[in-house]
Amino acid sequence: MTPETNAPTESYVSPLNQDVPLARPGEFKPISIGPLSVWPPVVLAPMAGVTDYPFRSICKRYGAGLYVSEMITARPLVEGNQKTLRLASFGPDETPRSLQLYGVDPYYVGEAVKRLVGEGHVDHLDMNFGCPVRKVTSKGGGAALPVKRRLLEAIVRSAVKNAGKVPVTIKFRLGVHDALLTFLDTGRIAEAEGCAAVGLHARTAAQLYSGEARWAAIGELKQAVSIPVLGNGDIWEAQDALRMMRETDCDGVIVGRGCLGRPWLFRELAEVFDGKPPSTPPRLGEIADVMQEHAKLLATWFGERPAIRAFRRHATWYTKGFRGSAELRERVMQMESLEDLRGILAQVDREQVFPIVAVRVPRGKSGGTQVVSLPHGYLDNLEDFSIPEEITEDALSGG
Repeated sequence: MTPETNAPTESYVSPLNQDVPLARPGEFKPISIGPLSVWPPVVLAPMAGVTDYPFRSICKRYGAGLYVSEMITARPLVEGNQKTLRLASFGPDETPRSLQLYGVDPYYVGEAVKRLVGEGHVDHLDMNFGCPVRKVTSKGGGAALPVKRRLLEAIVRSAVKNAGKVPVTIKFRLGVHDALLTFLDTGRIAEAEGCAAVGLHARTAAQLYSGEARWAAIGELKQAVSIPVLGNGDIWEAQDALRMMRETDCDGVIVGRGCLGRPWLFRELAEVFDGKPPSTPPRLGEIADVMQEHAKLLATWFGERPAIRAFRRHATWYTKGFRGSAELRERVMQMESLEDLRGILAQVDREQVFPIVAVRVPRGKSGGTQVVSLPHGYLDNLEDFSIPEEITEDALSGG
């Protein structure tokens, strides 16, 4: 499958972003992450169960940038857990190889980084300090960990020290909730400990994925540190990236839920950063072809049965908003093989135009806020250096 590169033959104007000016020559620069120069300044957010090699390869076909793996946990990697080793693997054609690591113990983080770097496995490492999931924060990990400055410093220091010339970045949220914001301190710690860049999801852990991301905080962080700052939150359309960078002066954007079922968003991002209007989204026929290619890649990578199970939710994202999509998704949820998928997609109306109303409809995690669960007495002593309990990849979220 090769994405279409021909110029669009029909206009496509977002009702929200139609007035966003095109990028001017030289207005934006590549992201400098250590020795890596990333253009366009776009990073695929690590998402558990989503950003595996098949999905990364589909996204990358549409546009350059940096494509980060789903998260792996440090201790199981060090101990040789086969599932973790599989999650940490890359395709033969992947470059640069970018991986997100989760760890709460400086020792195991250091050992995991030694292994990844020593085996020449990665070109870039990102650390997850933004996961808002209850089973993670309740143990003091994820978005809860930046509250403990000394422990955060030790973990980041261990990663950077053992990474050598491989650049280390960290991704985090605004804080636990509005009364416990930690993003400025976290950014300063990252800079002091030698991180090459930082990524901020401009929501608190209490917000989960609800409401609007607070882009102004990205601008505050940019003013507080001298290393590159990447903004994350509410990049639904290519023009959103231009708006975020202009409003916050950040160095690049991280794209998460906006690309679920829409990998061609990376083509549109590449176009707007090159000063061109974004291409018309594909019709349902082209999307059906992308779906089949994605499912085949998953089957090659994981085996057909687990691939089909994993692809069902991707199929719901790909078809969201199309006429008759509810019936189509019902059939997809019953499929058991690639042949079943071929049969289902053979019956779609290939000329259906992408529904503009679906562009800004959240995919993946959405809805609701939460009271963030923390360990008992967690806030009594912020200098406490106790190591939180390790969790598995299944519990993780990209934050």
